[in-house]
Amino acid sequence: MATKHAVHHSEPVLESAMDYAEHEKTYNGFIAAVKWSVISLAALLVILFFVVQP
Repeated sequence: MATKHAVHHSEPVLESAMDYAEHEKTYNGFIAAVKWSVISLAALLVILFFVVQP
């Protein structure tokens, strides 16, 4: 039979290499894009309601 050796894992990394400032900037840009997309779509629906009347 094969013998199993203990696997030694490295210590957990407490500090990540993520750039939190860049992460916040990207998140805020995404939220702004979603906000303006929803506002634009709402305005488009209102305009179409008055242009295309049943």
